[in-house]
Amino acid sequence: MATFGVIMGTRGFFPIELCKDGRDAILSVLKKEGHNAVMLSPDDSPYGSVDTYEQSKKCAELFKKHAAEIEGIIVTLPNFGEERGVADAIRLANLNVPVLIQATPDDPKQLDIAHRRDSFCGKMSICNNLMQYGIQYSLTTLHTVALDSESFKKDLKKFAGVCRVVNGLRKARFGQIGARPAAFITVRYSEKILEKAGISVESVDLSDIFGQIGKFADDDAAVKAKLAAVKGYIKTAGISDEGLLKMAKLGVVMDKFIADHELVGTAVQCWTAMEEFFGVVPCAIMSMLSNSLQPSACETDITGLIGMYAMVLASEKPSALLDWNNNFGDDPNKGIVFHCSNLPQAFFGGDATMDYQAIIAGTVGKANTYGTVTGQIKPANMTYCRVATDDYSGKIKAYFGECAITDDKVDSFGGYGVVQIPNMQGLLHHICRNGFEHHVALNPSSVADILNEAFTTYLGWDVYYHK
Repeated sequence: MATFGVIMGTRGFFPIELCKDGRDAILSVLKKEGHNAVMLSPDDSPYGSVDTYEQSKKCAELFKKHAAEIEGIIVTLPNFGEERGVADAIRLANLNVPVLIQATPDDPKQLDIAHRRDSFCGKMSICNNLMQYGIQYSLTTLHTVALDSESFKKDLKKFAGVCRVVNGLRKARFGQIGARPAAFITVRYSEKILEKAGISVESVDLSDIFGQIGKFADDDAAVKAKLAAVKGYIKTAGISDEGLLKMAKLGVVMDKFIADHELVGTAVQCWTAMEEFFGVVPCAIMSMLSNSLQPSACETDITGLIGMYAMVLASEKPSALLDWNNNFGDDPNKGIVFHCSNLPQAFFGGDATMDYQAIIAGTVGKANTYGTVTGQIKPANMTYCRVATDDYSGKIKAYFGECAITDDKVDSFGGYGVVQIPNMQGLLHHICRNGFEHHVALNPSSVADILNEAFTTYLGWDVYYHK
């Protein structure tokens, strides 16, 4: 559910009666789709419309009073609309939120002066003025679209997602737990570029985490509750009580770090200090966080985490971070995605089991690597996304697209699946040519259009949308 500021544009010499039906229609569809509206009342102006500068100021003042609630602005045109009045209202409100422009279609049989709308034309004038004012805006799929149509309902759903992504990323606070693994300079990123975009990173050393863990008694109430949550989340047969207790304490400390700093996601130094000096992997705890829509990325991959979080906002479903890991036979449009893993249970349909981290077990000892979340990803349509900072241009860049996880069987450890992407070789060339990381975020949804609109129109990132 979202709260939208609604501006109903009108122009004096067009039939004001069209605004009555327009008001009823926009408020009705927003209510049916579960959203709230902030709009001038009929006591403020004819049917709550905006035409004059005085009405623009009234609208702006109303929006300012509800600034903490309003996530986006919808401009609806039951007739041509007063383009400057709409632009002034948005400028004066100064909310810096996404804007959607909707125009109601004419009935070709009712083009007399009492019924004609001309919103087809008026929408162009609105967009022209917004462009002059430097106000970014989104368009409906159809140039004119009825408010009660299925097409507009889809536009509204997409716009709500765009608002969540834009507003969420502009104030996102992420936590980095530990330093990046020494060998992984691939996950370097620029905090300054992110900060300029409104994205903050709070860091904590692993020694601080271990120190806080050491203060908890085994029978602490929070630890016991977390231990029960771990056992309820995943099958733990064969995992030692000592190892599960360590995971529970880590979970309690991570929860506190997240709460204290109001974080929306975390990226963790998951090897090898965690295993050598603490004796478990953090994967299960990270998986639980991701499954609860608090994404947690491995190997301190903060920009990978941003891609995860963007898709959580867009879809309201859990994201995961994986490697583009292997070819799949000779099929150029299929590959294997894999991680050790900390994937959320939602990716496995709840069927994942806890195991050990086979890759580093030979280095740090098998007994120190329990806590992975393992299994094959269930077939699903997915969106993939990778975000990175480009220090040479000083910008944030990204690529994304949509794919399918197939039912092809793979014999592997960790968390894994077979991904199918049209022209996958073209995507892989883009990744390599532009120096992107080998990590990619996946989300069980189809939200690439939402990411594209949010990243390009409102955030100004350099993007590649693979189709």
